[in-house]
Amino acid sequence: MKDNLGLDFLDRTLRTAGIVLLIFLPFGFYYLGSYRTLAILSGGVWGIINFVFLSAVVRSVIRPEGVDRRRLLWSAVIKFPLLYGAGYALPVFTPGYLLIGFSVIMAVMLLKALARVLLKMDDRAGNGNNLQEAR
Repeated sequence: MKDNLGLDFLDRTLRTAGIVLLIFLPFGFYYLGSYRTLAILSGGVWGIINFVFLSAVVRSVIRPEGVDRRRLLWSAVIKFPLLYGAGYALPVFTPGYLLIGFSVIMAVMLLKALARVLLKMDDRAGNGNNLQEAR
């Protein structure tokens, strides 16, 4: 099954961003200190949660069966007032380090898409296998 940067790509991006933050954690504490590391971690976790609810809102609207209004309502109620309200508590940290944390998910998405382009994973028809066929 060929994946054209669809929903599976988004799920893998979320997992990879979480793993990147976990790998960064011990190095951040050692090299940056606890305050800056917690700022980056807070921004990253907020960005991941924001992306989860954004994709839930989009998935509830764009469906073959039509709009799932109940799921849309709950996702929107959690995402917009609660998540953005919690975002106002984050400025206790330095904004630059929060921005680094917010950017983790976009950096992971960019690098994953760039890898797919460089490996030409989406150029072939069929199962998406990048191995060259024997002639």
